[in-house]
Amino acid sequence: MDVIDAHGHIGRWPAFAVPDGSAESLVAMMDRCGVATACVSHLLAVGPDARAGNALLVEALQAHPGRLLGWAVYQPHDPQAPERLRDLLDVPGVIGVKLHPEVHETALDDRAYTPAFEAAAERRRLVLAHSQHGSAWSDARHFAAVSPRHPGVPLLMGHAGLFPHGLRPAIQAAERCPDLVLETCGSRMTARHLTRMVAGTGADRVAFGSDAVFLDLRTGLGRVLLADLPEEDREQVLHGTMDRLLKGIV
Repeated sequence: MDVIDAHGHIGRWPAFAVPDGSAESLVAMMDRCGVATACVSHLLAVGPDARAGNALLVEALQAHPGRLLGWAVYQPHDPQAPERLRDLLDVPGVIGVKLHPEVHETALDDRAYTPAFEAAAERRRLVLAHSQHGSAWSDARHFAAVSPRHPGVPLLMGHAGLFPHGLRPAIQAAERCPDLVLETCGSRMTARHLTRMVAGTGADRVAFGSDAVFLDLRTGLGRVLLADLPEEDREQVLHGTMDRLLKGIV
């Protein structure tokens, strides 16, 4: 089975214990777990320096072609970000845009992110955004507001609301927005939550993500492997949804 991890990272983060944030370490863990491909952003880009972090991401993609695919982080406070993003989306292996409204303190449906969605539409790429129930910046309501503005642009809701009480609003947003896909990573996500997601939206609207190297890849993968799902739904979550979204990109 060609497992695709839709939501991963390389690098380090000051508030998390990341023993080894290197691309080499992640690929070694992927080999141990049977994960074929991980779609990653660089944590330096998510955090203080999008330009330098995206450059490090490109280096990692070149070092591990096919094993790592890239999310280019868009920094809405950088006036040169739209031009830089378009260049990044032309780099082999870059599959789309990573947005982190919490870090940027900018609501997902703010017009500051419009150039990122427009670039994704022009290049036929994906968008992955952090979500967090109850947040002023990344609640499910922000996804439900912004996705219809950009029809045809697949928007992955990272963490599917993050908190257990955010799962229902995430499912409801996906029901209203055909381009919205729920993604499974998070320390609060359980196998029971996963089965609720699949029941609520269909397995073709759910993508496996681990949040490695923030979180342990083995934990996220085990959650899907042990969930009470029909095998065809499990395979859809583990690779089928991302296979469909990546068709024509890689």
